[in-house]
Amino acid sequence: MDDLYVSWDAYNELVERLAIAVWDSGWQFDAVVCLARGGLRIGDVFSRLFDKPLGVLFTSSYRDDAGTTQGRLLIGEHLSSARPLPGGRWLLVDDLADTGETLVRALSTLRARHPQVSEIRSAVLWRKAASVAEPDYCVEHLPANPWIHQPFEQYDRLRPAELKARRG
Repeated sequence: MDDLYVSWDAYNELVERLAIAVWDSGWQFDAVVCLARGGLRIGDVFSRLFDKPLGVLFTSSYRDDAGTTQGRLLIGEHLSSARPLPGGRWLLVDDLADTGETLVRALSTLRARHPQVSEIRSAVLWRKAASVAEPDYCVEHLPANPWIHQPFEQYDRLRPAELKARRG
């Protein structure tokens, strides 16, 4: 299994392809909910493109070893947004369905905490074959389950002094 290295250009293209897939489906949604941290950039782009309010649900499972070791899944107690999210249909976005546990539990948690929402669909950039979750929208299926190196992960190990030295 080879690792998958993703550049900023490739990452942005995947986000745009995912947005087009959702748009082409014709499904109308009232708000975007992203899973932080991996889904933050996607949520921001979708909120802007579709002109929908954005909510953020904080999750954490890859905390150890600079984000390379999965631990116990934690889900924040509250959905963060400037005001309550409207409507009965929400789109949940994240970067990937790795094992799928985060996506499955986040969907379950959102449904339990927000019974006024009649439908929640999910969208991810990547779905690994090992995932138990089947997102409604996905750009790339990864049958070999590679470790994905996303462009923003360079900041996991970089500290401000090192950044300053690198920038000159």
